[in-house]
Amino acid sequence: MIWGYVPPSWLPGGHAQTIYPALFAKHIYPEPLQWHRQRLATNDQDFIDIDWSENALKKNSLIVLFHGLEGNSSSHYSRAFANHLKGGGVGLCIPHFRGCSGDINLAPRAYHSGDFEEVGWILEQIKNHYSGPIWAVGVSLGGNALLRWAQESGAEAKSVVRGVGAICAPLDLMQSGLQIGTGINKIIYEQRFLKTMKIKAVQKIDQFPGLFEINRVVNAKSLYEFDNYFTAPLHGFKNTDDYWKQCSSNLRVKQIKVKHFVLNSLNDPFIPAHSLPSPDSFGPEGTVIYTDQGGHVGFLESKFPGNLKALPELVELWMKS
Repeated sequence: MIWGYVPPSWLPGGHAQTIYPALFAKHIYPEPLQWHRQRLATNDQDFIDIDWSENALKKNSLIVLFHGLEGNSSSHYSRAFANHLKGGGVGLCIPHFRGCSGDINLAPRAYHSGDFEEVGWILEQIKNHYSGPIWAVGVSLGGNALLRWAQESGAEAKSVVRGVGAICAPLDLMQSGLQIGTGINKIIYEQRFLKTMKIKAVQKIDQFPGLFEINRVVNAKSLYEFDNYFTAPLHGFKNTDDYWKQCSSNLRVKQIKVKHFVLNSLNDPFIPAHSLPSPDSFGPEGTVIYTDQGGHVGFLESKFPGNLKALPELVELWMKS
C-alpha cells in the first residue's frame, strides 16, 4: 500500500501540524457528534464506556478506535473518523479507557500504555455485540496498547479482528516519555497532560485513601515522575523504568501475526524519529508508513481551515488492501 502525505503550505512544522487540528477540530467539524453510549460492567466491579456511531451495529464492517492519552470520543481524531464514516458502510465505536469517558472509574486503577489485557477484554465484548468484520485502530497511547495486545495474542488475534493499526504510537515509551518533557514540549504538551491526570489522581485518592502518595503525585513535574508515583504502582510495575520498558511495543513487532499497519510522522514533536523500529524489523503481515510531515496525530489537508480526512481515508484504504 502506497500512501503519501503533504501538509498544506499554511501549516508548516511538526508543532503547528500537531496543535492546530487538536484545537480547531470543533470548528472544522462544528456539528455535534451523535453517539450511543454503552456502559459495560467489568470483572473487577468497574465499568468501560463505549460510544457507538449511529447504526454502527448494522454496518458492513466496524472500526474500533482506541484513543490516546487523556483522549475520548470528542478528540479531534475521533471527530474526523466519525464525520468521515457518517452515512457510509463502515461503523465506528470508541471505547474509553478507565476514567476517560467523563466519569471517574470505580476500581483502584486507571489505564496505561501497555494495557493489553484491557484491550483484549474490550475487543471480546465488542465482538459479542457485532457479528461482522472488526478492524481495530489505536491512536498514540492507544496504538501502543493495541500493538501490545496483538503481540501477546499472536495468531489468535485473527479470531477477533481482521487487522490492527497504530497511528503515531510511542513504540519506545522511554524515548517518547523523555522527549515530551524536553524543551518547549514540556510547556506545550507535558503540562497539559499532567493537569488533567492530576485531577483524576485526586479523585482516585478520594475513593481510596492511602492508595498512593498523593503529595508526590500532585507535585510531579514530569510524566516520568507522575508515572513513577501513580501509574506504575497502581498497575503492578516497580517504577517508571519498569513500566515503560515492559510496555513498549518496539522490540516485539515481529510477534504480530495479524494484518497490521504502523503510521508515524518523522516530525512528531514527542516521538523521536530515531526511536522508531526500521521497516524491515516487522513481519510479513505489517505495513509500515513513515511520513516526513504530519505532526502528532495531525495530518490535516486542504486550504484553510482544512479537513482531517487523511487518517480515516488511509484506514479505509488499508482495510481494502
